[in-house]
Amino acid sequence: MDVQKFVRNYQEFRQIHFKQYEKLFEELVRKGQRPKTFFIGCSDSRVVPDLITGAKPGELFVFRNVGNFVPPFKPDSDFHGTAAAIEYAVSVLEVSDIIICGHSHCGACASLYKSVPDSLEFIHIAKWLEIGKPAKDAALEEVGEEDRELLLRTTEKASVVVQLQNLLTYPGVKKRVEEGKLFLHGWYYKIESGEIEYFDEEVGDFVPIAS
Repeated sequence: MDVQKFVRNYQEFRQIHFKQYEKLFEELVRKGQRPKTFFIGCSDSRVVPDLITGAKPGELFVFRNVGNFVPPFKPDSDFHGTAAAIEYAVSVLEVSDIIICGHSHCGACASLYKSVPDSLEFIHIAKWLEIGKPAKDAALEEVGEEDRELLLRTTEKASVVVQLQNLLTYPGVKKRVEEGKLFLHGWYYKIESGEIEYFDEEVGDFVPIAS
């Protein structure tokens, strides 16, 4: 069972790896966390923020959900997990950078082109995928349906741009961006090669991060 493997790995972590960061953890407990970067990524098990970025404990505030989607700001009293994380990162932790990290072979983006069963078992998935519809529409307009793989890759990248736009609907985000205190970044991680591209606003497209 995977859980037993994780227990063994935990034991190795406590005996070996924790020791490498023991003083850092003590400092983080004493002073609290003050990460400068908020990383919004996909729940996909193949996308591991700390591994990709090489971040040490305390350097990244991470939130992951299906599709790395950012729902538009909605000022009501309902439960909003992603919105709460955004508000906490921006208004409490006062991060200086937010990374939206999409990725290749994203199941959420692929699901935009599939039928979701109309049942209580899938009711929240169906609603959540509505956030990706603008990306689907943009991709279809740009490349059409003839090349399926091209369409999916284009959708994944378009989704990152949509989520960046949605971030700016949050009052705290918009205010700090306009003040020059907060910077937004759109990343696209290629699982098959480990490469990362970022959205260049001046070019209007994704370009490789300089190595």
